[in-house]
Amino acid sequence: MIKEVLMSKLGLTMETGTIVSWLKSEGDMVQKGEPLFEVETDKATQVINSFHTGYLKKILVPEGEEVPV
Repeated sequence: MIKEVLMSKLGLTMETGTIVSWLKSEGDMVQKGEPLFEVETDKATQVINSFHTGYLKKILVPEGEEVPV
């Protein structure tokens, strides 16, 4: 089953985040709790861990792109 990765709100005032880097590549096996990507907010840069175990099928948001939360 395919699970979509959504960016969670990391602070009360956070409206967007920028993908700094993907720590996994398409096709990589990812374990639940393993670092998946880095996001930059208006206050800090934070590593986001995977909520699921499985394979990273496709990266839809490239590094450097800002996305809403």
